[in-house]
Amino acid sequence: MKGSYSKADESELIQASINGDRLAFGEIVNRYRKMVARTVKGMLGDTVFAEDIGQEVFVKLYHSLSEFRGDAKLATYIQKIAVNLTLNEIKRRKRFSSLFIQKENDDIYEFDVADEGHEEKRDAKEIVNKALMSLDPKFRIIVTMRMLQGYSTKETAEILDLPLGTVLSRLSRAQEQIREIIVKL
Repeated sequence: MKGSYSKADESELIQASINGDRLAFGEIVNRYRKMVARTVKGMLGDTVFAEDIGQEVFVKLYHSLSEFRGDAKLATYIQKIAVNLTLNEIKRRKRFSSLFIQKENDDIYEFDVADEGHEEKRDAKEIVNKALMSLDPKFRIIVTMRMLQGYSTKETAEILDLPLGTVLSRLSRAQEQIREIIVKL
């Protein structure tokens, strides 16, 4: 089925992509790029790093597509790749930022980046995004998946390989933390 794949089903796209059809893989990218962007940007913010991770998701998908067994939806498989790569980026950043801690006379000083300014008016999106970025990654991913991506609790648990109760408790704690953060802003 060389040519246009706009009406092809998932299994046709997967098989054609495995067989080397770049147009088929391009259709997969086209169908899922917004989903990946929402997930990665929800975790990292709208940065160049988020764009890089988004591209890396599809590179990894391309190389691992032959391993896809079809036990879950392709969207779930892609989400898992996006979540794992994003969490790896967050861990890498933490290691990198630890280089900016200086020890002097057994005291530890952290070098803070200057604030962007104190505008009296900030739109709601900016405030919520700042609160979201303040969350621990294990809570941030739950909020991103459930509230921004619209996945059900069950789907979120499946994608993240977590028990349903863990997803529910993390979501509850995350919402509580977001409220506390927003009140302080």
